[in-house]
Amino acid sequence: MDVTGRKVMPTVRLRRLASELRNARLAAGLKIEEVVRQTGLDQSSIYRIERALNKPQRRTVMTLLDLYGVTGEKRESFLGWLKDSNQQGWFRAYEPYLPEQYQSYIAFEYEAESSRTYESMFIPGLLQTEDYARALVRGVLPTIDSDAVERRVEARMRRQSVLSRPTPMQLKALVDEAAIRRVVGGPEIMRAQIRHLARVMEQPNIHLQVVPFEAGAHPGMPGSFILLDFADPSDVPLIYTDSMAGDAFLETPGEYKHFEELFDQVAVKALSLADTKKFIKEAA
Repeated sequence: MDVTGRKVMPTVRLRRLASELRNARLAAGLKIEEVVRQTGLDQSSIYRIERALNKPQRRTVMTLLDLYGVTGEKRESFLGWLKDSNQQGWFRAYEPYLPEQYQSYIAFEYEAESSRTYESMFIPGLLQTEDYARALVRGVLPTIDSDAVERRVEARMRRQSVLSRPTPMQLKALVDEAAIRRVVGGPEIMRAQIRHLARVMEQPNIHLQVVPFEAGAHPGMPGSFILLDFADPSDVPLIYTDSMAGDAFLETPGEYKHFEELFDQVAVKALSLADTKKFIKEAA
């Protein structure tokens, strides 16, 4: 929560601020208990600030920086991250229609430099046509009303702007053949979707490979996942997983290494780029 009580949407800047505050505390040789004793701040608040669960007030950051001995340009960097953490993207307008974790994912995706994704059942959201997205939302969420469906579809289409911005996102997508074969919305909608894949594959920043049925069992079968990397090395990479049990973010070095290796293992099972293009054209 922020000082107004409104739920804080995680941003890349807020995560960077949280990470660097923790690093500054450790560099000063202080445990959280010592920070509590010397500042009077609540222990749970410091924990939540360092996990980017709370957006701190400016005076709180100033107090921590004083204690950690952070001065000069480095201090200004901290205050700049705090100020920039207020910036929210276009997705804020869709808050009533989207799950909280999905909103957070969109915020991170919006600032990511590259994305590696494995999808077992769906065409990746960044590569979906509007009709396919609409049919998919209606099929997966049959009880939501038409307005909510349209707002979700609008949000998904706007997400795709990351692929055409001045410095476009680099997308590497591994898609199971099941996602290509499943007819979502009827033959015409699915045919248009597959033709769309054939077109976007010509873009240099989009790298798509199909994992064919003939590959048999492979490491990606337990579920879909996305790895996001950022241009600034200070920004910790993220893993986003989506399952029936709910969405989750993972960001420890061990978790990142595991999913990076998993992506590479699935890629070995996939068709080459040339064979994928041939497969897509034949499927259309």
